[in-house]
Order: sequence, then structure tokens, then C-alpha cells
Amino acid sequence: MIQKRRANNLDKIQTVTWTGLFVNLFLAGTKFVVGSLGSSQAVIADAVHSLSDMSTDFAVLFGVRFWSAPPDANHPYGHKRLEALITVIIGVILAVAALGLGYHALSTTRDSHIKQTTWIAVLGPVLSIFLKEVLYRWTLTVGKQAKSSAVVANAWHHRSDALSSMPALIAVAASTINPEWAFIDHIGALIISLFILKVSWDILHPALAELTDHGASEKDRKAIYRIACQVEGVKGAHALRTRKFGSQLHVDLHVLVDPLMTVREGHLISEQVKTALMDRGPDIMDVVVHLEPDE
Repeated sequence: MIQKRRANNLDKIQTVTWTGLFVNLFLAGTKFVVGSLGSSQAVIADAVHSLSDMSTDFAVLFGVRFWSAPPDANHPYGHKRLEALITVIIGVILAVAALGLGYHALSTTRDSHIKQTTWIAVLGPVLSIFLKEVLYRWTLTVGKQAKSSAVVANAWHHRSDALSSMPALIAVAASTINPEWAFIDHIGALIISLFILKVSWDILHPALAELTDHGASEKDRKAIYRIACQVEGVKGAHALRTRKFGSQLHVDLHVLVDPLMTVREGHLISEQVKTALMDRGPDIMDVVVHLEPDE
């Protein structure tokens, strides 16, 4: 059952990511053509941005088979750390793109726009905003179903690309109507770059926390203690340790039991604690229970 679900998630991730890669390629070509025909440097620059977006698609396609692989002798806890690493790469690419967009907006604020744009250049940004929003919603759904932080991060990359096309669209419309309004492009690009920076931090923060063995939240820790102590025969619990593995937790805790019970009875209680936590706990991948006498 687990293998079947893993294979199904893998197929969905590959389908949506390959689709995103081809859409990025199509958008880059379309923006370059209409940007050249419409004399819009903003749209041509947006075409380069679409090409750079393909890097995150390649990262997900390359990494998904590795982080989806089952545990083995050399990786007894699985390969989910690789997913966190891919997520960090996507977050860094987003941050670099945002800083580049913001720097370009500030450095070209005083530039004069000699050649007036034409309306054909609007086609590139309009297509980008529509297709990228559709891709964002589809990829986000797949990422949440597969509980994949890297796929969710790639979804936000699609959303950031749609947003970064808005300044190009506004610039083309404004400069076509009145060349003196072209400065609007720079203001919009700066605002969007700040938004993309915020998105990149939201992606990077949990991934970096996982790579540094960050534990569960206080709410989840309290829930784990409560569930463990509700098992019949458990007189208390302490020494809880947790680690994040993707969207799941690895749990290690000590439970107090009657010191006079048999080894068989103690083992049964530890199995009941493990089952209760994995059934009712906060998305737990595995549990290690240590028995201690309640003295």
C-alpha cells in the first residue's frame, strides 16, 4: 500500500513538473518573440526569467526519484533530507532572482525609454500570468497531496513568475499609451521583488530548520505526551526527542511503567504507544519507545 501510494505521488510530481518545464520553455520563446516585435526590453527580460525558472523544474525532476526512494542499509531513515536540500536550492534561486529584479529596477529608474513599445508585446506577460497561475494551483495541490516541500516550493516559484510578469505588462501598457509613464515598470518591479524575497524566506526557513535537525513545535510535543500517557499501563512519559523528516516527524521518548510487569507486558505497552502515536499523532513517520520502571 505504501509503495503504491509512493509510486502514485511520484507519477503526479513528474507529470506536473514536466508540464511546468515545457510551459516555461514555451513562455520564454513567446516573450522573446513578442518582446522583440513590440520593442519591449521588459518583456525580453521576462523571457530570460522564464528560462531561469526551468532550473527549479530540473532540480525537482532530478531529486524526486532519490528522496522518494524507500529506506535502505545506508539510509535507514530514508532520503527525505535530499528533499529539504532541493527546497533550499529553489529558495536560494528565488532570492537571487528577486535581488536581481530589485537591483535592475533601482539601477534603471533614471533610464530613458527611446523606442516606444507596441501592443503585441502585451501578449507575453498576459500568457505568463494566466499559465503560471494555473501551474501554481496545480503544482501546489500535488505538493500538498504528496507532502513534498520541494514541490510546494516549486509551486510558489510559478506564482512568483506570474507576479514578476505584472511589471512587464504594466510597463508595456503604460509606455504604449504614453512613453513618459514607463517609470511605472521600475516601481512595480521593486515591489514584486520584495514579495518574492518574502516567499523565498518562507520556503527557506522550514527547509533549513529540517537540515539542522529542528524538532516538533510545542503544540505537537504536548500532543505526543498526551497521547502516550493515555495508553493503558503508561504511568508517565518524559525525555521526548523529535526530528523533522520532510513533513513528518521521527519520535523518541521514554515511558514509565509498572516495574513488576513482565518483559512481554512491557513490550506490548510500547507497541501500543507507538501505534497510538502513529494513528493519532501529528504526522509521525516512526516512533522509538524506551521503557523505564516507575519508581
